Amino acid sequence: MRPAVLSADRHVVREDGANRGSRRIPEETPIALTYNGGTYAVMMATPMDLEDFAIGFSLSEGLIQSREDIKSLDIVEVDHGIELRMWLASSRADEITARRRQIAGPTGCGLCGVDSIAEAMRPAATVGLGGSVSGRQVMAAVRSMAPLQKMNLETRAVHAAAFWTPSDGIACLREDVGRHNALDKLSGALMLARLSPSEGVVLLTSRVSVEMVQKTATLGAPVMVAVSAPTALAIRVAEEAGITLIAVARADSFEVFSHPSRISVDSDIGERKVGNEAWSERH
Repeated sequence: MRPAVLSADRHVVREDGANRGSRRIPEETPIALTYNGGTYAVMMATPMDLEDFAIGFSLSEGLIQSREDIKSLDIVEVDHGIELRMWLASSRADEITARRRQIAGPTGCGLCGVDSIAEAMRPAATVGLGGSVSGRQVMAAVRSMAPLQKMNLETRAVHAAAFWTPSDGIACLREDVGRHNALDKLSGALMLARLSPSEGVVLLTSRVSVEMVQKTATLGAPVMVAVSAPTALAIRVAEEAGITLIAVARADSFEVFSHPSRISVDSDIGERKVGNEAWSERH
């Protein structure tokens, strides 16, 4: 399999002069996702964790509901990219016919090739109640993420999506040049590991757009935390889906934009729910 990180020659220019050297950079490769012999989508992605990507993308697209829906999966290198060749169970074959888009998705693409406003704005899945998490736990989860982003530590050029639980901390983390791809890879990894998304928190190193909320809702995670701000549409969809949306997350602070009742804040008077009126009035 082709390498996910390469060395590139470069010139460094500073006020006092210039010099030559090299920099470690991530690869970006066309990844074709094919089902039952036909191409469904071509995404630009980092060529690693491709089984996770195939399964997570299929889940996000609504083509499968479990790993068992994929009868076979072959990862095949071709001249200019990689094909993820999947054959689905006959019960899922109709989804391919109904939803094949034959899209080409650039790295930043989340809803590429969707041919109607109704499809782009399809209702997000509704998540379950899930558990609560304290403010200190959210900040600790954010702090723990960066040291585990091995590719980003090497290249400073990729996004990450991670899954955190109160008992295990970060149980799984995936990286990719595309933020949507990273979340799809995480979804696939959680399905393969049989981890329950409803029992933890999804962490993102990117901004929160509507498709990131839709993917998290499909995954079934009740809480998502991102380092950047959300869009207004992302907030509305998170509210409808029952997701607690936390953004602008730092090691010492964060902002809650929807369903704050799952978050409690540690203070000198004990833990209180963020959505609790008494807590709001006192602070």
